[in-house]
Amino acid sequence: MEKIHVGGQAVIEGVMMRAPRAVAIAVRRPDGEIVVKTELAIPLSERFPIVKLPIIRGAVALFTSLIIGIKALNFSANEAMTEEEKDKEGIKEGGGELSSWAMAGTMTVAFGFGICLFFLFPLYLTKLMTPVIGDNNIIFNLVDGVIRVIVFLAYIWAISRMSDIQRVFQYHGAEHKSIFAFEAGEELTIENVRRYSRLHPRCGTSFLLIVMLVSIAVFSLIPKLWPFYLKAGSRIFLLPMIAGISYEFLKWSAMNDNHPLVRMVIAPGLALQRLTTREPDDSQLEVAIRSMNEALEVNAGYKDDRLVV
Repeated sequence: MEKIHVGGQAVIEGVMMRAPRAVAIAVRRPDGEIVVKTELAIPLSERFPIVKLPIIRGAVALFTSLIIGIKALNFSANEAMTEEEKDKEGIKEGGGELSSWAMAGTMTVAFGFGICLFFLFPLYLTKLMTPVIGDNNIIFNLVDGVIRVIVFLAYIWAISRMSDIQRVFQYHGAEHKSIFAFEAGEELTIENVRRYSRLHPRCGTSFLLIVMLVSIAVFSLIPKLWPFYLKAGSRIFLLPMIAGISYEFLKWSAMNDNHPLVRMVIAPGLALQRLTTREPDDSQLEVAIRSMNEALEVNAGYKDDRLVV
């Protein structure tokens, strides 16, 4: 069998798994039933060869992952509700799916919040500190980067204290364990999956930390004499390039994670995953395995947009 890469995301009471050409979302309903949604997801790189180029593919992957992730969260939130909660919210059977406009609005709000909190807020704080730190460009960007990382770590720590988020982090751990077992060629059973690590080198948490660190180097290229609004705008403009560079580094480190030097470099990202993952129970592993199997089945059943029978 051709070796393929599978990624995933924890959602509300479930796991989304993404194979090269398929997406599956498995969610456990309040009554204990596991409901699954699958769909074909043809990569943009198969239609637009330019997307395969380094840097560009990372930027595209960030935005497509955001779209798929929001859709998965919306589906899981709807399915994880009790009937009483659905009645209270006015959600009808089979309803609750976001429209294209609602999806665009949700993405805009989420992306805008992230930019303001992790990029513009640290820049503003650093600007206020200019009388203390001076106007040296290297020191300015270093302080800006340190504040950005501190804000990011504080945010992760704060949400990790929330009980509902801790259940999501358990599903995050179940997702990682299932992917590890699949990559090892193991049969996907609860007993086999349980013994794998919940820390994975290709995790999105590690990716975000890499983005924070890469941005320090990239933003140092911005002229120190530029006014605040130009510095802020340039940070937003450079985000796709930063995401692309970070993606390439994450991909390279995941392929060379047996090298001692690489293991030392990726150690901070793995350490951060101790906050964003929790040890899952067997029922959560069952959901992750179901999502994995469904994604692999859909991925294997389609070729060139046609169902293989």
